Amino acid sequence: MKKTIIILSVLIAGGLQTLMAQTMKAQNQKSQNEDRVAVADVGIDRNGSNIEVDLDINLSHLDVKSTRAVLLTPRMVKGKEAVELPSVGVYGRRRYYSYMRNGGYMLTGKDETVLKAGSRPDSLAYHAIVPYEDWMSGASFELACSEYGCCSSILDEWTLRVLSTGYVEYFPEMLYVSPKAQGVKTDSITGTAYVIFEVNKTVLKPEIMNNQIEIGKINASIDTVRNDKDITILNVDLKGFASPESPYSHNTMLAKGRVEALKTHLQRLYRFDEGVICAEYEPENWEGLKRFVEQSNMEHRNEILAMIDSHMDPDAKEAAIKRAYPDEYRFLLNNCYPSLRRTDYCIRYIVRNFTDIYDIERIMQTQPHKLSLNELYLLAGSYEQGSDKFCEVFDVAVKMYPDDAAANLNAANAAMQRGDYVSSARYLDKAGDSPEAAYARGVYAFLTKDYERAKTLLEEAQKGGRAEADVVIAEAEKRMKKAGKK
Repeated sequence: MKKTIIILSVLIAGGLQTLMAQTMKAQNQKSQNEDRVAVADVGIDRNGSNIEVDLDINLSHLDVKSTRAVLLTPRMVKGKEAVELPSVGVYGRRRYYSYMRNGGYMLTGKDETVLKAGSRPDSLAYHAIVPYEDWMSGASFELACSEYGCCSSILDEWTLRVLSTGYVEYFPEMLYVSPKAQGVKTDSITGTAYVIFEVNKTVLKPEIMNNQIEIGKINASIDTVRNDKDITILNVDLKGFASPESPYSHNTMLAKGRVEALKTHLQRLYRFDEGVICAEYEPENWEGLKRFVEQSNMEHRNEILAMIDSHMDPDAKEAAIKRAYPDEYRFLLNNCYPSLRRTDYCIRYIVRNFTDIYDIERIMQTQPHKLSLNELYLLAGSYEQGSDKFCEVFDVAVKMYPDDAAANLNAANAAMQRGDYVSSARYLDKAGDSPEAAYARGVYAFLTKDYERAKTLLEEAQKGGRAEADVVIAEAEKRMKKAGKK
């Protein structure tokens, strides 16, 4: 009998040791599994009628054998409610090629992100969008992990509890609009040069007075675009003016001869094709004289302006001012007339179109004036909506095209996404009258808690065909009801 008891004791002790060893092995296995995958930088945001999920999945310690696969499935869970997001599958070499030979749909179908274990990244930036449901506020967010063997048998399962979603604040969907196609991109550089000629002469002498500096202004403007491989010069337009003293016929000869002399000088310097440099003239610069008098505090300012605006011929007009107000005429002769003898210039050019995102990104940082609104919109589309880079593009666009409705609408939307309601209100003033603009103004009213105005504006957008307004109206009505308003 004693012998039997001793044998039973040994068997029981051995069984307990085996059970403890198995339990410890399972706990160690669980700990090892949890260390194989990690999650960081989780972001869960509500955008319109959707929830956007972003996270980084650390795979640096995940070792998958050749015939196995590990499936990682983010999911939201609350009570009996649950929704699974698209999975990430990491496949061993033999398992990967086996699936590829059979259509490549892997474990969960075509929406799965597929990685081969031997070339998987250390960290995967995961992004998914799911329709929002009310139960999701306060739901748990977790990563379900499963290891598969052959014949899709599950060898092991574990779950990483990530966080609670907390209260997911509603943020309306933003409607960004594509600008109208610009076609050929033309632009110009304008300026004024005060080139000095000897009295009553039309021979250009670059070496006298400040002529090197004044002619240099035109040269510098031409060189700015001429040396740019993205630009083709169309025209260099010159317009020469003379001042009103002397007979009109004589001033006609001076204005014409002097601008032609400058044209010849530039043609010899740059050797443009025939017709690129265009020269015209105005014998007497009465508009310039009028502006000077208007801004002066001369005693007989109004009387002189009346003479300038009269229907007298130019010579009679000038003689009348000189005769009636000799002191003020001398003042004009010394202080105004020299500046009336000038050459206005305009270099018109076209800029090539850009389609490469990297080119557009580079040019935006250094020469944004070269880009059309369409090109800037193309660049914005390469970034995540609402990101700093995304918003920066629309800020640049509205600076380059401050009066364009689409540029202002997109800039207003970007400002709202980053919480800058002061700027968004300013941009919305110039955003036009489209249904998209009405929607944006309604969203602005919603975000600034003016729900009644939001509803009115969003109903206007509804009539214009913007179904996105339905969700925002419903949310506005919900908040008005909660506040006790009908």
